[in-house]
Amino acid sequence: MNITKENIDALNAVVKVDIVADDYQAKVTELLTDYRKKADVPGFRKGHVPMGMIKKQYGKSIMIDEVNKLLQDSLNKYITEEKLDILGNPLPRVQEDFNWDAEAFSFEFELGLVPEFEIDLSEKNKIKQYNIVATDELLDEEVKNIQTRYGKMSAIEEATEHSNVTGTFVNEEKEINKKSTFLVNDLKGKKNEKKLIGAKVGDVIELETKKLFEDDHKLQNILGVDHDAIHDLDVTVTLTIEEITKTEPADLDKELFDKLFADGSVTSVTELREKIKEDAEKQFLQQGDQQLLNSVIEYLVENTKFDLPADFLKKWLATAGEKPLTEEEAAAEFEKSEKGLRYQLIEGKIMKDNDIKIDYKELVDYAKVFIRQQMAQFGNLNPEEKELDDIAGRILQNQEEAQKLQTQLISQKLLTFYKENINFKTKEVSYEDFIKEVYK
Repeated sequence: MNITKENIDALNAVVKVDIVADDYQAKVTELLTDYRKKADVPGFRKGHVPMGMIKKQYGKSIMIDEVNKLLQDSLNKYITEEKLDILGNPLPRVQEDFNWDAEAFSFEFELGLVPEFEIDLSEKNKIKQYNIVATDELLDEEVKNIQTRYGKMSAIEEATEHSNVTGTFVNEEKEINKKSTFLVNDLKGKKNEKKLIGAKVGDVIELETKKLFEDDHKLQNILGVDHDAIHDLDVTVTLTIEEITKTEPADLDKELFDKLFADGSVTSVTELREKIKEDAEKQFLQQGDQQLLNSVIEYLVENTKFDLPADFLKKWLATAGEKPLTEEEAAAEFEKSEKGLRYQLIEGKIMKDNDIKIDYKELVDYAKVFIRQQMAQFGNLNPEEKELDDIAGRILQNQEEAQKLQTQLISQKLLTFYKENINFKTKEVSYEDFIKEVYK
């Protein structure tokens, strides 16, 4: 057997594999002999069927199977031993005059090669890092929410700006018939509020769904309408009021603090606000980190220049899936996945150049962190280590779950690396401003 490689250019190569009879004949003969021992042919004793008959019946198919196995094994071994960095899989070249009746065969495969490139992390202040803080306004709002959540509810005769209204929304054309509860001051616009203020149980009020609430998703939940339909919903609904209540906010006293923090860690309003701020900013940090990682990825993809073997990748995409793609479909798929592929190559190079890797123990420990969090939500705050190990082992046996956790752990390690090696432009913002700026 002889394997040679010809570089077409920096991104494309062709590997030629020449196979002769001596490479496969001994194995084919061995398999035919084994077939002969097991063959049960009428007119012949088992094991005494003439070899010529066995060869005629099975010889060609066995030879083709053996050549294909030999070809695949040899090609994979060659790619590994030569340390070829390839994209996708080798693509066999079609040979119009190929003949399985020959004794020697030549096969050619196209390879798409990973490009060589450099990554520059030295640029300063090109990427924005958000420091999201919990403002006094946010803390005030959350304290009010807590007081409302633990407050006392009582029925009242007339709706006010701050009362809860429970009623049934109806529109026969859109098949809306949903009982819901909402705060009057959650309605958008003074016009809608005026329709509710002063209303009593039994009153029937007409409301326009368009811009009824600030948030369309709130309207979706209240009316029970599908997500896809809510954004264009512009109809009149009737609201039959069934209950009107008000909530007397809970006092900010020891009784409330003990309900919120049974361990006695909060004993004053100041400590409550500090606790809310601490918990909120932990959540903000996670969102800020995710945005930072997204920004770094975008920056690296846009500013790390290299070519890809685009024609090869389009051909490979056309045949890689369960269903073959047309040239146009493969080109569209390449365009859709190109940025992801570029970052995958950049990420791989950063990890290789900086010896960033994970081992199985790290993955187990990472899985156990998630398991602890899940168990804590159900009241199990001190699970035994063996129980955590057993659950983590079962989760990691699921290839999809293991891949998801591995991807998350790699992202976490890369984010740490980026924070240590890139100079960011830091901006302190409130959570509200962060949402406006990032998701505008």
